[in-house]
Amino acid sequence: MGDANSFGKYFRWTTFGESHGVALGVVIDGCPAGVIVSADLLAENLKRRRPGQNDASGEVLVSARNEEDEVQIVSGIYSGKTLGTPIACLIYNKDQRSQDYEDIKKQPRIGHADDVWQKKFSHADHRGGGRSSARETVARVVAGSFAQMFLQSLYPDLRVLSFVNRIGPIELSEEERSHVLDQPIDAYIARFPTQKSQDVLALLKSAKETGDSYGGSIETWVDGVPVGWGEPVFDKLKARLAYAMMGIGATCGFEIGAGNALIDKKGSDIHTDATSSIYGGIRGGISTGERVHFCVSFKPTSTIKEEALKGRHDPCVLPRAVSVVEAMTWATLADMALAARLSRALDR
Repeated sequence: MGDANSFGKYFRWTTFGESHGVALGVVIDGCPAGVIVSADLLAENLKRRRPGQNDASGEVLVSARNEEDEVQIVSGIYSGKTLGTPIACLIYNKDQRSQDYEDIKKQPRIGHADDVWQKKFSHADHRGGGRSSARETVARVVAGSFAQMFLQSLYPDLRVLSFVNRIGPIELSEEERSHVLDQPIDAYIARFPTQKSQDVLALLKSAKETGDSYGGSIETWVDGVPVGWGEPVFDKLKARLAYAMMGIGATCGFEIGAGNALIDKKGSDIHTDATSSIYGGIRGGISTGERVHFCVSFKPTSTIKEEALKGRHDPCVLPRAVSVVEAMTWATLADMALAARLSRALDR
């Protein structure tokens, strides 16, 4: 499969494992030595992604699979700091129910990759979707957490903030978006920072009870990115971000800056200020030093109706995907930071 399981050029990492296997994991190669490792940051990021999350009433609104997602770091760390050598991490699976997936051996699920994987490899693990399961993203959050530790050691003001701006027919207004920075995103179980969150919870509860599902979009703001990250041709920062986001399962769209809202505009109406937010903090593929802004769209969960009612499935992936989007953002930026450092060194 070549590099199909690896991400990055300089901050490079490889994930491994299946949804119902013994464990999942990641090997991170390229993280510089001397980065202070925060166990609390790692645990918090994983907690936001893990299944089994519930609302204030105790009702589980996402997959009920109960995984602790505790990380065992087996190399690359000494005395609380990175060594500059490969960092290997394991996350053991403890709550698999492989018997729930016996039927899909003979009948692939609509909207999933069961049949495609079987045709491509001839031999595939059908349990929980195997490696194509969203369970694989636990390894991405680990890698993204180390990228975050590295970047914030160099750029303390660098901040990545993702939040859900739409689920199904319910979306944030411009006024609500303007107050996002004042909101504790994780205090909202759906990561939908508005009073409309109660409407979202009702929507998701109804979907879970009827075996239906919803899609939506996640908006990300990145503040503190230095000028000059990204390359002007094939390694544009926006291209690398799009690649990272579209590699997440269930994604169906990516927009940078004003995105598709620009399609029906005249150039004379929008190109009036070089610092305009319509560019999303990137021009010519290179960061401008302004806020980097993009949105990622997710399709409705593929498991619906009887399959959803008899199993443990998410009626909407977005609440848990926020941490994955942030992780892939941190990982992309770490790679861009190391590329920029190398470029400066070669220019001397």
